[in-house]
Amino acid sequence: MGILGALGSGLVAGIVGTAAMTVTQRVEMAVSRRAASSVPGQVGAHLIPGRNPAIGSDVQSLNAGMHWSHGIAMGSVRGLLQVAGLTGPAATAAHCALLWMGDVMLYKSLGVADWPWRWTGQELATDLAHKGVYAAVTGLTYDKIARNTR
Repeated sequence: MGILGALGSGLVAGIVGTAAMTVTQRVEMAVSRRAASSVPGQVGAHLIPGRNPAIGSDVQSLNAGMHWSHGIAMGSVRGLLQVAGLTGPAATAAHCALLWMGDVMLYKSLGVADWPWRWTGQELATDLAHKGVYAAVTGLTYDKIARNTR
């Protein structure tokens, strides 16, 4: 598969991975009674001109769209890993690590979240679990697409 095919397949896999992560987040929030995260909307409000992260309506209006667009776009990273020669579980592990570390750096640089070693154990476990679900489902989906396009 060429680079454009890998990127496109990654985007499709990212849709499926984001859907799976969203479902697990909803279930986890119902069980734990945790409120929905506003981090995606805060990131969007920092990055989109004319939006203000201090204005709750700006954050709220961007939250779902940023969650989905970020997840879909990050699926392309899975495709790039395949182009670089990583496949299967190794690519999924690398994808999860790159996604999580990239998010940590982005959130910290924007002032949206602190360093993870300052998070509670529950916050860290929850974030890693959801990113793991995303990476696993995105990886399985990507691998299935790649097998079917040979």
